[in-house]
Amino acid sequence: MNKQPLNEVIWRDREELSPNNYNPNRVAPTELELLKISILEDGWTQPIVINPDMTIVDGFHRWTVSSDDRVKNLTEGKVPTVMISPKDASSQQMATIRHNRARGTHAVLEMSNIITDMVKEGLDGKEIMDRLKMEKEEVVRLLFRAGIPKSDVFKNKDFSKAWTPK
Repeated sequence: MNKQPLNEVIWRDREELSPNNYNPNRVAPTELELLKISILEDGWTQPIVINPDMTIVDGFHRWTVSSDDRVKNLTEGKVPTVMISPKDASSQQMATIRHNRARGTHAVLEMSNIITDMVKEGLDGKEIMDRLKMEKEEVVRLLFRAGIPKSDVFKNKDFSKAWTPK
């Protein structure tokens, strides 16, 4: 247990790290914003994985959002890191792919249940949208699966002005 990378989290200046040149993982701007919100609201919960030459193996997107002034101010510009020592370039690339692929996906029914619970706890649609970076349509569809009408979550919203009934 003593030799696990997680036993040696080191806070480093983000400028010491550099991205690798092969990461196949892409994150849309909305998800990057969600990651930023996650760090701002929950703090750093996962370190950035690096190799001995300070190249990022996993955590490129955490490193990217750490350039935001609000995130920088949380830790004086430092980011948490753990170091692994891949034996060669292929091993490092495989480590990156394993980290990326092991994260899984979100199942619709479970997401619907979570959003439903949030509404039952009093959150409105706007707060859910803002804090989870979801589009209104996504929130509505997840709630619809649970049988919650849109009008119960998006109260006092105007209807489209596209036409007027006579």
